[in-house]
Amino acid sequence: MSPSERAAKPTVGRKATISQEQLIAAALRLVGPHRSISSLSLREITREAGIAPNSFYRHFKSTDELAICVIELAGSTLRKVIGQARFRAQERNKGIVRMSVETFIEQLYDDGPYLPILLREGVIGSDRFKHAVRQQLSFFEQELTEDLIAIAARSALSPAAPALIARAITRLVFAMGADALEMPQEEHPLLIDQMVIMIKMLVTGAYQLEKYPQLTD
Repeated sequence: MSPSERAAKPTVGRKATISQEQLIAAALRLVGPHRSISSLSLREITREAGIAPNSFYRHFKSTDELAICVIELAGSTLRKVIGQARFRAQERNKGIVRMSVETFIEQLYDDGPYLPILLREGVIGSDRFKHAVRQQLSFFEQELTEDLIAIAARSALSPAAPALIARAITRLVFAMGADALEMPQEEHPLLIDQMVIMIKMLVTGAYQLEKYPQLTD
């Protein structure tokens, strides 16, 4: 074997150095469709990453800290995916609500387990993990509030309490997403139809409350 071939050959055994992103990627490979990130052990993560356990602490103080980073990555990735779906809705002549919901549910069986992580840790995770998930949901709510206000401005309408409606929609979508985790994939199209109708009902109700405030008396 020539010197160049030996240099190109991957080294067997533990890595001398590893990045924070590589550690997160190792944890994501281990999570799977039905496993909580909180169940991952330090030894398991470092073995998957190909490093000595002590090398882990160069990047994270604990496996909990790594899990929080994974939850934050899951939230930011999903927000980006859903944001892109809103733009694709115009290209495909599809409603923004339907395109967003379809994209959301598609993330249940995407290669990256980002949505299952948020759905699972928001229910069965530790208090610290649940708080991290709630923080990610609040980011979804903020972006949706801005979207509702922008859409209303373009259509000369004014929804009542857009921030509250955004909260209701976000909680509805994530609750039904958790239901989708437990049902066969062939039932998801019906669930998507129901979610679209419910979201439209919430938004329509917000416009009606602004127009007819006496409805809340």
